[in-house]
Parts: sequence; C-alpha cells; structure tokens
Amino acid sequence: MTAMVAVLLPALLVVIGLVVDGGAQASADARAERVAAAAARAASDNTAQARLGGRTVGAGEAIAVAQRVIGAASGVTGSVEVSGGQVMVHTSVAVPTTLLSLIGITQLHGSGTAVAALTPDR
Repeated sequence: MTAMVAVLLPALLVVIGLVVDGGAQASADARAERVAAAAARAASDNTAQARLGGRTVGAGEAIAVAQRVIGAASGVTGSVEVSGGQVMVHTSVAVPTTLLSLIGITQLHGSGTAVAALTPDR
C-alpha cells in the first residue's frame, strides 16, 4: 500500500499541477490576445482620420501607437509590424507556475496576435 501511494502521489500532483497551471496559461493567452487586439485597434483608430482624409499614414505613427498600448500593459511584451496596409501585433505574457514548479517548470507563456487594417473602407 505504501509503495502504491509513493508511486501515485507524484503523478497525482503533476495532474493537479497541469490543471491549475494550465488554467493560468489559458488566462495568460487570453490576456496577451486582448492586449494585442487593443494595440492593433488603437493603431488603426488613431490613424483613421488621416487615412479617411486621404493622407498617407507612415508606418512609424501606427507602430508608436501600438507600442504605447503594449507598454501600458504590465508584464506584456510584444512587437509591431506594418505591411500591406495592415498593422500586425504579437504579444506575450510570462506567468509563474504554482504546482509545476515542483518539477522544475517555473514559467508558462501566453501569446496573442491581432491584425487591423490601416486602409480606409470606402
């Protein structure tokens, strides 16, 4: 009986760790996705008036707006690209583990991507 408990207890802790820390990773993915969407939307919205007025918007302007949104989100890192009339934002979030740290996994990463148009809809 003691041998069986000694074998099954670590396996049970790993399964519980996967459930608990898996939920934290899913939450990190959702947060990264929200920040990416907000940054892409902000870049598009901020440059909309100029675009609708016929003014060409430089990539630097859209990138700066998106990077400000990412920078305002605590613990989120990201990158911004402008290409083909679109702004693409990639973000990532690292979250510490609770139970998986017992087996040496100390962090999990969540990521998100969003794209928004930088060309006016006419």
